Amino acid sequence: MRDLPDAVLFSCTMNAVRSPMAESILKHLLGHRIYVDSAGVRGGVLDGFAIEVMDEIGIDISRHKAKTFDTLEDTSFDLIISLSPEAQHSAVELTRTMACDVEFWNTFDPSIVEGNRETRLDAYRQVRDQLLKRITDRFTLDLKPNL
Repeated sequence: MRDLPDAVLFSCTMNAVRSPMAESILKHLLGHRIYVDSAGVRGGVLDGFAIEVMDEIGIDISRHKAKTFDTLEDTSFDLIISLSPEAQHSAVELTRTMACDVEFWNTFDPSIVEGNRETRLDAYRQVRDQLLKRITDRFTLDLKPNL
């Protein structure tokens, strides 16, 4: 079992789908114990399908505003989890001069799926569920107080 980091950054290409999902899941589970943020390599606009599938599990991300690595107010993270190859490159560059762990969780971009509404929503649900599993596997969720 790993100790919890104090601050985690999730990063992806545009901070519009994967990293806001991951940020909101970890905040929902452990936001009272960990500072969590997200950023993209480039700025994007929050994806409506991402909002919808997160709402299905009771997490509201509709007020998320996309950020880039350049617009982060704080870069004092213990752990950066990159969800796309492009974000991994930027995370490695950012951490060259800081003590910060970087993990690469290559995560499918559901926004490239074509088809009807339900087909596209299913792709987003799969990514949401994969992120939820990775996060619960990676972070200690035993919330009992340490004695």
